Amino acid sequence: MPQRLLYILCFIFSASVLNAQYYIRGQVRNEKNQPLQNVKILLHSARTMYYSGTGGGFGITTRELNDSLSFSLDGFETKTIKIRSDQWQDVNLKMLPSNVNRNRPKLISVTRNLNQTSKFRWYVNNETYFQLVENEYVQADKYPNTGFSLNVNKASYSNVRRFLNMGSAVPPDAVRTEELLNYFNIHRREPENGEVFRIESQLSSCPWDDEKQLLFLNINAKKLDLDKVPPGNFVFLIDVSGSMDMPNRLPLLQAAFQLFIKNLRPIDTVSIVTYGGTVGIWLQPTGGAEKEKISQSIEELSASGDTPGEAAIITAYQLAEHTFIKDGINRVILATDGDFNVGQTSEKALEELITKEKQSGVFLTCLGVGMGNFKDSKLETLAKRGNGNYAYLDDIGEAEKVLVKELTQTFYAVADDVFMNMQFNPKLVKQYRLIGFDNKRDAISDSTIDMEGGEIGSGSSVMAIFEIIPSDPKLFTGDVLDKDGVAKLSLRYSMCADTVHRIREYICPAKFTEFKDIDKELQFAAAVTMFGLKVKQSKYIKDADWQDIETIATESYNPNDYLQSEFLQLITKAQKIYKGKKGKKKKDE
Repeated sequence: MPQRLLYILCFIFSASVLNAQYYIRGQVRNEKNQPLQNVKILLHSARTMYYSGTGGGFGITTRELNDSLSFSLDGFETKTIKIRSDQWQDVNLKMLPSNVNRNRPKLISVTRNLNQTSKFRWYVNNETYFQLVENEYVQADKYPNTGFSLNVNKASYSNVRRFLNMGSAVPPDAVRTEELLNYFNIHRREPENGEVFRIESQLSSCPWDDEKQLLFLNINAKKLDLDKVPPGNFVFLIDVSGSMDMPNRLPLLQAAFQLFIKNLRPIDTVSIVTYGGTVGIWLQPTGGAEKEKISQSIEELSASGDTPGEAAIITAYQLAEHTFIKDGINRVILATDGDFNVGQTSEKALEELITKEKQSGVFLTCLGVGMGNFKDSKLETLAKRGNGNYAYLDDIGEAEKVLVKELTQTFYAVADDVFMNMQFNPKLVKQYRLIGFDNKRDAISDSTIDMEGGEIGSGSSVMAIFEIIPSDPKLFTGDVLDKDGVAKLSLRYSMCADTVHRIREYICPAKFTEFKDIDKELQFAAAVTMFGLKVKQSKYIKDADWQDIETIATESYNPNDYLQSEFLQLITKAQKIYKGKKGKKKKDE
């Protein structure tokens, strides 16, 4: 009997050990001993994610006495530690250099140790735009390295079109030249099998300045097969406040989303969060097969009340996290005129909010509408800090382009944190200037921070153009045998489900071709660039005439491409507006 009792006691003890639960407790702080909240904590044994609380504290149950944890927070070095589950854990995270100035506006492009010019502020009704400072010419022997963030934002083009169609001059700060250039997905070429990107370059003469050359850089992302794309978890975050009660706002968005849901697959999920007076879940998570139910929910939306944007963003992200699809497409689609008037309303406060929310792994797309009180600056901030992109819908045609024709470019990213570094060869290049990718005025004061890359969507063609002043003009009369080329390009990126950075390098050959002999698509890209600089009233394009722009565009555009044909019409409208404006000014004087 005593022996049998001993066996029973041993069994009970063994079972209790096997089923024992430990409680891991601790606190996460920074180097200044300040608590850090919302730190991602990965419990390795269970492969489960937890978060630190408001005081940096955490408590996690586990069956393992010996375990390991990984701690990660945007702007801090990720830290992995081995632990004993019955001991208190004091964890300190080291701040990355890029986080020192995280509350300042982020740089889009950077060349070290340069002074920048500034410009006056424009006021356009109640619309808001960031003050931008154009990139200047840089001495290649002193500052050979320059870098810039890549993304597929195209909002500026349709916004510029809106002004011109109204017969109005465009606020210079509303013109982001790189977004005009990349609106057309010019010179699209599929990468080789197994490659994420295809990189090409072309050196040519400059059509607006005989003493300069143009260096075209073309980055092509691979195109995903929609039939093989993983399930999508889409949360529509729709502004239904009183300011949206106009034909070009909520009704336009309703028509846009109706187009989008036609392409939903049964494996996709849609939810709708609305905000206007109050924040609420308008449509619970619904499968893509129930298109009629989703369509009816969109149709029944109406506008009223104020704009509690902060609470709405938090609610949408919480819903997206609740329905999160591992290895799937998880995205909040914010549709608004950007007029947040309740809660966090400044760009800085919104940047901090969205930076915290994006840690969930949910991407963000911003769709802007409206005029008069349109908040371009706020939507641009949200998109860039939310691992996402930004489009402006000025009509139903643009909605169809963004949500149907370019569906994969808009919502299915192939790479994240994409950043390009250029190292120019001083033997061939005396000075260079990056066209577009201009920084916000408030960010110029600090060019010591690391660059933050952008998101590149499936099938995207991203182009950048440099103006170059050669060291010796004779070097560019033909091919130059120089193993270093004009410049060395280094493309840094990470796959969307991975934090590991990858590097792709490319030498831009010093192979010069006269402008009249280069590919027609590149000629058209130059025409769009000239147009953008002219509308922006840039000091770098003063000698170019509207007729020059029209001639190049007319000789290079694709007549079968509606958007390129429409661009010719915009040139005509811009000529009338800006030539008339100039004449009127002279008359007044």
